[in-house]
Amino acid sequence: MKFFLLLVFLVFLVLGAAAWLVYTPITPPGEVFVDLPRGTGTQAMAQKLEDEHIIRTHYAFLILRLCKGGSLKAGEYRFADPASPIDIYSRIVRGDVYTRAVTIPEGFNLYDIAAAIQNAGLGSQQAFLEAARKNTDLIADLSPHASSLEGFLYPDTYRFSHHTTMRTMLDTMVRRFRKEVDTLQLDQTTLCAGLCTSLQQAVTLASIVEKEVHFDDERAQAAGVFINRLNRNMPLQTDPTVVYAALLAGHWTGVIHRSDLDRDSPYNTYKHAGLPPAPICSPGAAALRAVLYPAPTDALYFVADSTGHTRFAESLSEHNVNVADYRKSQQ
Repeated sequence: MKFFLLLVFLVFLVLGAAAWLVYTPITPPGEVFVDLPRGTGTQAMAQKLEDEHIIRTHYAFLILRLCKGGSLKAGEYRFADPASPIDIYSRIVRGDVYTRAVTIPEGFNLYDIAAAIQNAGLGSQQAFLEAARKNTDLIADLSPHASSLEGFLYPDTYRFSHHTTMRTMLDTMVRRFRKEVDTLQLDQTTLCAGLCTSLQQAVTLASIVEKEVHFDDERAQAAGVFINRLNRNMPLQTDPTVVYAALLAGHWTGVIHRSDLDRDSPYNTYKHAGLPPAPICSPGAAALRAVLYPAPTDALYFVADSTGHTRFAESLSEHNVNVADYRKSQQ
């Protein structure tokens, strides 16, 4: 009888100890990130969590594995608040991995996006640029001859885990672009007032409008000006394309020089009439909509004023006055 009671006592003691190990919350030593790479076994996961002081002992994790089962998901996990081993185990079964936010504003080009990816700790700038040039199959139906994904990575805030591949990031951004295009219901017959012969040309014009105009309600008129110039075979003469040509050549210093204006690049719209061969940045919805519905206008010129708004002109003399006013405001 004594032996039986002792056995029962020992059983309850073991169960109590197991329950204490599994259900008692633990406070991590500050903000802790634990990376559990793909292929990490249960024993290794448990030991890593113990080593990082996320659980008291790896035995608690092994007990839960035995009792609860489930598929443990690889990834990077963030621990900052008190949590019990059973809560931690459940998080790993759910795959509640830590993600890093990366914001792509309207007007970012591939170089800007690559820098944002690197700053978010999601990979190197060079790796992103190489992937953006390599994975053009993602837009093969939209731009069959594209040399990169420039213009088709939609501006938005994305969240990616530390293990997300570059291709998956790019695919996510392209899918977001496709969703926006579907929402806008772009009609090939009305793109650029019928002037653009492909979606790539429409996105190219939208990317220039995005860079040139700061207020959404002025974008449609700016698109109308560019269309007027294209119809008259006038060079677009837009600075953002010159900047982009300098970026591609690796010579951009932050200021447009005479050598930039003289550079014989197909992106240099001071030297070459027509649209550049591809987009120069990622346009947002307002710029895309402006190309879909350009405003009828007789204007052929525009320049920013001291407030960042755009002043349009029908004649070169009127435009020169606007430019002189702008320069005075900057003195």
